[in-house]
Amino acid sequence: MFWTKRVVIGDGERGLVYRNRQFDQVLVAGVYRFSDPFGRIEVKTFNIAAPEYCGHDVDILIARLGARLDEVFVHVDLGADEIGLVMRNGKLEDVLAPGSRRLYWRGLVDVAVERVSLADGLELRDDVRMRLRQLGMLSNTAASKALMVEVPAEFAGLLFVDGRLSRVLEAGSYAFWNFRKNVVAQVIDLRVQSMEVSGQELLTRDKVSLRVNLAASTRITDPVAAVTRVAKHGDYVYRELQYGLRKAVAAKTLDELLGDKASLDADIFAYVRGRVGELGTEVLGVGVKDVILPGEMKDILNSVVQAEKSAQANVIRRREEANATRSLLNTAKLIEDNPVLMRLKELEALEKVTEKVGSMTVFGGLEGVMKQLVSLKAPAQ
Repeated sequence: MFWTKRVVIGDGERGLVYRNRQFDQVLVAGVYRFSDPFGRIEVKTFNIAAPEYCGHDVDILIARLGARLDEVFVHVDLGADEIGLVMRNGKLEDVLAPGSRRLYWRGLVDVAVERVSLADGLELRDDVRMRLRQLGMLSNTAASKALMVEVPAEFAGLLFVDGRLSRVLEAGSYAFWNFRKNVVAQVIDLRVQSMEVSGQELLTRDKVSLRVNLAASTRITDPVAAVTRVAKHGDYVYRELQYGLRKAVAAKTLDELLGDKASLDADIFAYVRGRVGELGTEVLGVGVKDVILPGEMKDILNSVVQAEKSAQANVIRRREEANATRSLLNTAKLIEDNPVLMRLKELEALEKVTEKVGSMTVFGGLEGVMKQLVSLKAPAQ
C-alpha cells in the first residue's frame, strides 16, 4: 500500500528500527513491511562482517534490549584495570583499553573478548606480543597501546613506570602495556666505548703552552647507576677526562712531560677512575696521543736537542781519541823494553810497504833493508 514501507535485510546484515527516533527492535535477515503513513519509522542497516557496532547509542541499546542483549550482541564492559583482547574467529585482532564498552554483532563472525588484568603485570604474554607485532600494533612510542623494547646482545634495558625504575631487562624482545601508566624504556650500551678529548690548550708547571689530544676507553658496568645518578653520563665522563688531563699537565714541567709520558697517563687514569667508578663506569685505559708545541717552542727544543747531541758526540770523540792514545803509549813502552818486538813491528811495516810496489832492489841483505838505503821502483806501465 501507499503508506507501507518495505525493508529487506540481507544474510550478512542486521537492521535497527527506530520509531520517532527511539529504538524499537532488531531485524535479522528477511523482508519486512511497516505501516508508516507519517514517516516516523527509520531502519538503519549494518554489515555484520565488520562485527563491531559503531553507532552512538550503545548505552541505549544495552538498556532497551535488557535480557535479549546477548541474543543479538557480544557485550564487553571492561573495568578500570582490565584490557580486552578481541578474538575474531579465534585470532587476536584488536586490543581494547581499560574502561571500554563495546557491542559486537553475533552471527557471521565469532567474536570473543579475553580480559587481562593490569594488576597481574604490564608485560605482554609471548603469544600476544608476537600477534600484535604481526598486526603492526606494537611501537616504541609513548602513544602506542603497547610499548615494544628490543635489547640487543651486550646491551641492557631499563624499564621506568611512572618515572620509577621498575626492572632491568637483559638481551631479548619485550612488550609492555602502555595504558594508565607512563611506561618508558631506555637501552644502555655495555660495550667498550672510545672517547676522544682533542685540542686541549694547556699550561705546564713551567708556564709552557701546548696542545694535547687524549684518548680513553671506558665501559658501563652498572647501567642503573650510570642512568640514575647523573643526567648525561657521556658528558660527565668527558668532562672528568678534561679535568684529569689539565690537573696532570699542570703538575709537570715540559721536560718531565716529554720525558715520561707513561706517568702522565697513569696520573690521568687514577684521577678519572676514582671519579667515574661510583657512577657504574669502568675506565679501561687512558693515553695521551699527541703533545703539540707552538712553532717557536719547536725551534727552541730542536736547537737544544741539536746542542745536546753535538756535545754528546764530542764527548764520545774525545773519549775514543784518549783510548787510542793510551793504547799507542802502552805499545811504545812494550817495544822499548823488547827489541824482538821492535823488529817484528818493523817487519809488519815493511810487509805493508811491499804490498804497494811492483819491484824492490835490496843492498846488504835484510840488514840493509832495515838499516840502509832501500830503493823502491814503481811498476812499469
